[in-house]
Amino acid sequence: MAKASALGRGLGALLSEIEEAYDNELPKKNGVEEIFISEVRPNPFQPRKHFDPESLAELSESIKRHGLLQPIVVKEDIDGYVLIAGERRLRASKLAKLETIKAIVVSVSNEQMREHALIENIQRDELNAIDLAHAYQELINIHELTHDQLSQTVYKSRAQITNTLRLLQLNEKGQKALVEGKISAGHAKVIIALEAQEQSLIIDSIIGQKLSVRDVEQMVKKIKNNNEIHAVQIEKSPEFDFKELHTLLDEMGLKSSSRGSKFTIDFDTNGQIATFLTTLSS
Repeated sequence: MAKASALGRGLGALLSEIEEAYDNELPKKNGVEEIFISEVRPNPFQPRKHFDPESLAELSESIKRHGLLQPIVVKEDIDGYVLIAGERRLRASKLAKLETIKAIVVSVSNEQMREHALIENIQRDELNAIDLAHAYQELINIHELTHDQLSQTVYKSRAQITNTLRLLQLNEKGQKALVEGKISAGHAKVIIALEAQEQSLIIDSIIGQKLSVRDVEQMVKKIKNNNEIHAVQIEKSPEFDFKELHTLLDEMGLKSSSRGSKFTIDFDTNGQIATFLTTLSS
């Protein structure tokens, strides 16, 4: 996967010295330009779905005082520009009521635009755990990468990538709670092995009772033990075939019923009991 590795190296450079990176990886048109913010559309491939309002407000104030230190990166389009990298900077500049913004205009394909958006966010640690997991999964799908190959491309440990991807096993409620900070990544890692309904019950307990990760580990252990006991009980319960016995008792004029391993005979008179006992002893 040489293509993926080269892409990772270029974006690593971009994060430290953005203009040098684009000299090497992306064909620039006219260096840094000043463009109208109103002409910039969001990147349709942006993996980040959640932006902290407080953090944006702080960045907006910084931009007002010191200006935008690092330009955004855009691709020229028919009626303006499409953002490739720098959505926080763009949003903060809008919040600061600026009309123009510094930008590097590059010529890239839609596939490159998608990849740059994914890896820039990963390298900057700007994604929450769930968005990061989706970004990892998307890169794996695009390039058919193994976890080891992705690790080399984005400069993250293989264990971190594998553990992050496992968070996608959380049900929808769990993913939302993690993004909103109602449960921690530690909580999430403990409950992902459970069924969706069991996850929901424990998430409610974590939020309602402010449970620690240790508390949740104990709860999950009990649930797993109960499930194992239940499985053994089911396994040990044989299926009984009472068909011939029902037929025999019907011929004797006796009513009978069965459920699971239980078999019941109904007697209406003492005479029926006597007849039944005689049949058993014969």
